[in-house]
Amino acid sequence: MSRPDVVIYHNPACGTSRNTLALLREKGVEPTVVEYLKTGWTKEQLQELADRSGGGVRALLRERGTQAAELGLTDPAASDEAIIAAMILDPILVNRPIVVTGKGAALCRPAEQVLALL
Repeated sequence: MSRPDVVIYHNPACGTSRNTLALLREKGVEPTVVEYLKTGWTKEQLQELADRSGGGVRALLRERGTQAAELGLTDPAASDEAIIAAMILDPILVNRPIVVTGKGAALCRPAEQVLALL
């Protein structure tokens, strides 16, 4: 069943992202797939995802395998605005996968966290 109300912000190179997409499909959900490394982000998108997920901007920041620490983004003094600006410039700084449904948004690490959104 196609569910246009389900969106996955996906990185096909990420195993967790692939597993989350496969789990959605296994549950009969064909989400809208957004490959954010290709499409990029807007300030509004990132702020909305941070707000809807309840974890804030910092919770969306990917530290492992990125330059987050070198850019000072892991410093507790780093502002949300600075983190968002860096994520817009370098989309790899956004953790993945993020899934959005009518029930909310969540960073689905591990993949099984997506089940709470269905």
